[in-house]
Amino acid sequence: MHYVVGGDGPQPIVLLHGFPETWYAYRTVMAALLPGHTVIAIDLPGFGDSSGSVLSYDKATLARYVHRLLEKLGHTSGVQLVAHDAGGAVAYALVAQWREQFSGLLMMDFPVTGGELTYEQVKPLSYHFSFHSQEPLFEQLVAGRERLYLEYFYRANSPGADAPVPSHAVDEYTRDCSRPGVMHNGSRLYQARPQDEEDNRHFMTDPLTLPVHFIAQARLFDGLISGIRSAAPHATGAAIESGHWLLHEAPDRVLHEITAFFGYQG
Repeated sequence: MHYVVGGDGPQPIVLLHGFPETWYAYRTVMAALLPGHTVIAIDLPGFGDSSGSVLSYDKATLARYVHRLLEKLGHTSGVQLVAHDAGGAVAYALVAQWREQFSGLLMMDFPVTGGELTYEQVKPLSYHFSFHSQEPLFEQLVAGRERLYLEYFYRANSPGADAPVPSHAVDEYTRDCSRPGVMHNGSRLYQARPQDEEDNRHFMTDPLTLPVHFIAQARLFDGLISGIRSAAPHATGAAIESGHWLLHEAPDRVLHEITAFFGYQG
């Protein structure tokens, strides 16, 4: 597993990306998170510069890889966790299974299904929930056209924004998505959603009690927060005037939410 680490402060903070993204999504906020912290931005298994194969892309399985990495790095308790998009699904499975390892969770713009919110309710929100799960059609149609598709996809998930993700980031994500297997792995993320919902339903029988904060684009916030509160009844939240790519479109606001939630003193 590939990860980028900065700082050597006593408080670990871990950053998980979505799809199609890598650790690079956090590049604009990482330096500001350094005071008093060890900042760890992880490439999830099968993405970015992480290598090797994964038997299943259900999020409980992916969470196990992150858990074991953090144990290997010596972070067994008190970890602050931040996640965007599909990284949020991994983050929820992570804190639900290893609660003693984490002190707080901030999630960004992702539907946690299995309780008040179901995947059948989520799928009509965007074409890609169905398209990305079509194997091998999705990866076959996009092969050799990764940048063309990514630029379209980023715009489609941020209505009204001409270029919600800057070109230097699109360059990096195109490099990643052009690597053999990455788009296939992305497809498997979506194929695993029914299993994720079943796993989440089980996790939700024991609601989270650690602090949870959820931020999302304003147009979807009310619908998404209900799913979060099925998992964490006392979760707080904030709607943001942005599209889906919050770390690129509204990095200052995201940084404010992270530092306010975790009580940064720097």
